[in-house]
Amino acid sequence: MKRVKWGVIGAGGIADRRTIPGMLLASNAELVSVMDSNSDLVGKIKQKYNVKKQYNNVDDLLKDPEIEAVYIASPVEYHKDQAVKAAKAKKHILIEKPLALSVKDAEEVIDVCSKEGVLVAAGFMMRFGTYNQKMKEIVQSGQIGQVINCAAQFTCWYPDMQNAWRQIKAKSGGGALMDMGVHCIDLIQYITQSKVSRVAALNATKTFKYDVEDMSMLLMELENGAFCNVSSNFNIPDEASRWRIEFYGTKGRIIGDETIGQIDGGNLDIVIVNEQKGYDAQQDKKDVKKVSFDAQFGNMYTREIESFGNSVIDGKPLEVPAEDALFVQRVVEAAYESSITGKFISLK
Repeated sequence: MKRVKWGVIGAGGIADRRTIPGMLLASNAELVSVMDSNSDLVGKIKQKYNVKKQYNNVDDLLKDPEIEAVYIASPVEYHKDQAVKAAKAKKHILIEKPLALSVKDAEEVIDVCSKEGVLVAAGFMMRFGTYNQKMKEIVQSGQIGQVINCAAQFTCWYPDMQNAWRQIKAKSGGGALMDMGVHCIDLIQYITQSKVSRVAALNATKTFKYDVEDMSMLLMELENGAFCNVSSNFNIPDEASRWRIEFYGTKGRIIGDETIGQIDGGNLDIVIVNEQKGYDAQQDKKDVKKVSFDAQFGNMYTREIESFGNSVIDGKPLEVPAEDALFVQRVVEAAYESSITGKFISLK
């Protein structure tokens, strides 16, 4: 089997915790080199994963003729420049979300990749979650009827820390919404196959001292008419956090509990109403029957890498094209604008 030969740009953080281990399990991938500006870190990662090569700057890695694709997991402030350089070096690109600090910069990344003829996909790996894909299957089959309401919550505890780039707006582009809420927005659009048409938002820093929001609440309307809310926080203790996504329709519901996150798992609460009854004034819900099924969990990052590799090797359509991440970033920028103006912002 042909294997795509990868280089990793920004080898610490999520690359070390999740993506590199997932990549090493992928049947169509070979990790050739790792790069990080921290010499000690990249040396340890090279040794940890028995990688053939290491680099301390992007330019040297991109000159390596063996590398066919790069995974960019550096701080967001570097995404645009690194992606543009990679595209001009004719390397295919998988880039962590968000694509860049702004919509304008993200558009430039996509334009350059198009001109250079390289693939560019976004790191919304939660699309590859077993239950997230099952939710999409159920919703798209019409089993819960017309989707009326959606909700998602993704939170954590992220206190003030020195030199934490996610807490500095110039380096990250935003806080809880930009880092965590984007996954919720993407999953809602992916599962419903309907884009956000307008958004209103509250974003604030209530608990900590950094200059990005530590809490965010979005109210959205989808093109299919569904109303949605998305809650993302950096100021809820991990032990108290609920990672949850919900869909309610005219024929049922799906609630995914702990299906959002970096590990494939969680639980689904599914109710399908096969026969609509008349109005019940009691509303005691005694006869509710839940749907159950067996799930085969796996590694979302391995699936992400294999999917991208199939696009490189066999020309299959990208499952997470960068254009989808660009639209999510437009929603986020509209949400930031809304929190300042106090108005709904249209995405049409």
